[in-house]
Amino acid sequence: MPSKTTAHFGAPFSLLAGDNPRMKTLCVYCGSNAGNDPAYATLARDLGARLARDGITLVYGGGNVGLMGIVADAVLAGGGEVIGVIPQQLVDWEVAHKGLTRLEVVHSMHERKQRMFELADGFIALPGGFGTLDEMFEMLTWRQLGLGKKPCVFLGINGFWQPLMTMLDTMVEQRFLHPEQRADMLHTSDIDATLTWMRHYVPAQADKWLDEKRRGQLKLSSEDV
Repeated sequence: MPSKTTAHFGAPFSLLAGDNPRMKTLCVYCGSNAGNDPAYATLARDLGARLARDGITLVYGGGNVGLMGIVADAVLAGGGEVIGVIPQQLVDWEVAHKGLTRLEVVHSMHERKQRMFELADGFIALPGGFGTLDEMFEMLTWRQLGLGKKPCVFLGINGFWQPLMTMLDTMVEQRFLHPEQRADMLHTSDIDATLTWMRHYVPAQADKWLDEKRRGQLKLSSEDV
């Protein structure tokens, strides 16, 4: 039976702290619901089992419900370690997982994301809703701004993430997103491909600004107003 410790965190941190190519810990973002297709639960369970088998510690949102609870239980069942990071509000709502290796309680959702960033060597998004998108896109934004060098993967099944990938392609076509930054993530349904790509990840070096000359022109125009 894993031992459980609970700690409170809220101190400032460095976004660059914890960058680690050795892949000892992975953060998984996913739904607090299980969805209406059993394939989602199967994917979460298979990922958790694989992390345990490879000796990779799971970092996640600390819940006992939905895909969150399924992936955590699968890691624990395989003899792996799980670190949950959860806001006090959700503890009060009694959705905290009580059987984790370690449970860290923070004061806010913002602190939760900060702490998960510190703990993890990379990020995987399984199917989920607003929270999953919010967490993953914040990591992608930090990466875009050069605040960290950690790989991000959208791991789905039955085309779950495909509409989002199409939207990202539209952002590239309409020049709101650099093509190299669009490519600076993986979209797959394959767990083996996910872990292989993350272990060999090389961050993109693209500038956020697509057109430096145009940016300069815009700056000059604003100064003339």
